[in-house]
Amino acid sequence: MGPEAKLYQKIRKNSKGIVWTRLENLSSLGTPDLLGYNSFGTFFTVELKVTRGNKLKFSPHQIAFHKSHPTNTFIIAEARGPRSSKLVHMFRGSRIVELEACGLELEACCLGLEACSLMLQQLGA
Repeated sequence: MGPEAKLYQKIRKNSKGIVWTRLENLSSLGTPDLLGYNSFGTFFTVELKVTRGNKLKFSPHQIAFHKSHPTNTFIIAEARGPRSSKLVHMFRGSRIVELEACGLELEACCLGLEACSLMLQQLGA
């Protein structure tokens, strides 16, 4: 199992109020990794990123997707390097250009798996 698949398993186990669909889409490049649906009937997408440092790389298709879908899109990143905090960071998809430029130094909208799950569970409330 790859690093993003492991991150997905952690997210899925810690967000009981969300129905997740893992998207494996080769026909529409840039489509995020996850489609979520919470108890308020709100759909949202999540792009997963795992890095060994603070830098995050996105394809032009991923950037285009998040720029054209600025609402209810998120990026969850986890740093797994030897000197990283190992915290899960969540960013709004609308900030993808800043995120690529600044990496994990950019202020996240949520830090920690529990806080990220709670925020996604409360979308649309």
